[in-house]
Amino acid sequence: MSPAMWGALLGATTAAGLLLVAARVRTIRRPQLAVRVLPYLRDLPLLDDAGPRVAPAPTSAAVGVFGPLLRSAADTVERVLGGATSVRRRLERAGIDKTVHEFRVEQVVWGLVAFAVTAAVALLRVLTHPGSVVLWLLACAIAFVAGVLARDTHLTSQVRTRERKILAEFPTIAELLALAVAAGESPVMALDRVVRRSGGELSRELGQVLSAVRTGEPVSSAFDAMAASSGLPIVSRFAQGVAVAVERGTPLADVLHAQAADVRDAGRRELIETAARKEVLMMVPVVFLVLPVTVLFTLLPIRVSSERLRLAQERFRRNSARIVPGADMMCVSTPNRHRA
Repeated sequence: MSPAMWGALLGATTAAGLLLVAARVRTIRRPQLAVRVLPYLRDLPLLDDAGPRVAPAPTSAAVGVFGPLLRSAADTVERVLGGATSVRRRLERAGIDKTVHEFRVEQVVWGLVAFAVTAAVALLRVLTHPGSVVLWLLACAIAFVAGVLARDTHLTSQVRTRERKILAEFPTIAELLALAVAAGESPVMALDRVVRRSGGELSRELGQVLSAVRTGEPVSSAFDAMAASSGLPIVSRFAQGVAVAVERGTPLADVLHAQAADVRDAGRRELIETAARKEVLMMVPVVFLVLPVTVLFTLLPIRVSSERLRLAQERFRRNSARIVPGADMMCVSTPNRHRA
């Protein structure tokens, strides 16, 4: 395609986009049905006593224009990929307060960003070096799919990062709870003290448990819910142990100390297993960094000594070459003197 055709295509695309934006903005500015009916319903009693109703947040023009398209694309991605239960589970384990549909919208946005970057590169490439447009269109489609899958992979990495933080924080939190309970505080008061004095992912999980307890839920039920939602076996055992100790009246401090010791032992075992799996990788810096430096420090003095020895031998040969002719002349001149 010639540059004139590309210019016409870009101009038509821009004009169509501007028409869509104008039409959507006109639709947004039209008053909604709820706003028009609200003045006639003000005298009706409220069905709940939750307090004054909060007005909805204002919607931007970009969200109003592209929101329906993104939502429909998210529905399509959901139908193609599926796995809403797995996504919801991972969102809970990652501590992300979003629905599955909102996550699908983020996947579509990531795919569109990858598509836009690839399309920009393809456009520049085609304008400078005309070639096959079909291959670039296929590359744009692959980039969109890669962006969608990249967001899902990033969610999995977020889950793993958060679980590593929870495992690192768990022994300290368990010891603090054990100390507070051993000092005579109730489980709820000890939990409140630890949540107020600490921070981190596990502290936020315990804060949710404390909020559930304060709303009237039994302590054992709140910890059972935490055990069900947690993806870590150690945290699940901790929550179940606390729930059983509260129900049966067993010493909670001993349970917490045992849980903290178990987590530390598990951390040591995991460290040893990781070191065993990465033993070959651990040899890489030794072989390619430490060993060459050691060999260099060993051979360098030998090289310097040999160079000095060679220079000394050359100097000795030069001195010997200067002394020997004089000695011959002395030997030759001695008989002549006797003859005289």
